[in-house]
Amino acid sequence: MSDPSPLVGITACVKHVSPYNFHVAGDNYLAAVAGAAGTIPVVLPAFGPDTDFAGLCDRLDGLFVTGSASNVEPHHYDGPASAAGTLHDARRDATTLPLIRAALDAGLPMLAVCRGCQELNVALGGTLHQTVHDIPGCDDHRADESQPLDIQYGPAHPVRLVKDGHLHGLIGEEKIIVNSVHSQGIDRLGNGLVIEAIALDGQIEAVRIEAAETMALAVQWHPEWRYWESAASQALFTAFGAACRER
Repeated sequence: MSDPSPLVGITACVKHVSPYNFHVAGDNYLAAVAGAAGTIPVVLPAFGPDTDFAGLCDRLDGLFVTGSASNVEPHHYDGPASAAGTLHDARRDATTLPLIRAALDAGLPMLAVCRGCQELNVALGGTLHQTVHDIPGCDDHRADESQPLDIQYGPAHPVRLVKDGHLHGLIGEEKIIVNSVHSQGIDRLGNGLVIEAIALDGQIEAVRIEAAETMALAVQWHPEWRYWESAASQALFTAFGAACRER
């Protein structure tokens, strides 16, 4: 009998669809974790401090930290108040930040994307730019929301992969073209993180846990989007699945 497929926890957002709250994770994330990584995705409700984080991590073989339209609340990194109208998800923050720390303590393989990349940085004491496009010298990393999704998530800009880094080794390229749908971005690196990729404007686009004994990587772009069309995305998810199977 073959070994069972690894179980990968998928972080959830809390969405209000009147009159109820729902804990949700995007179909694209689940499909990539199942189809590209070859694992079983399990959506983790955002129950915050009511969660047994250590016990949960004992039952998982990996953690995938999703993106989201919401932003990390700035009080988590001593940042200034967000602009009026900024979307937040306090219950996700209260779940994902301690979950990331527990997963790292447990030695779980981890792959984080977009908001997840920012959450990893904040969970380890780093800070964020709330609006990258307002920083002198930085490009606008947001997508044009008036366009169809295929355009919004289409190739947007190149990133340079750090030579001899983990991503560079996985992908085998010094530069790749990625999509870009974020307004927040990493400012000061969190403790124990090292840079894996940088945009041409200098914005940090990927990081990893330097001391991790397994895959613990975060990217600012969305490799799950049409992953089957990108050799780089396939390499990323294949490596994540392999790390989960070695757990």
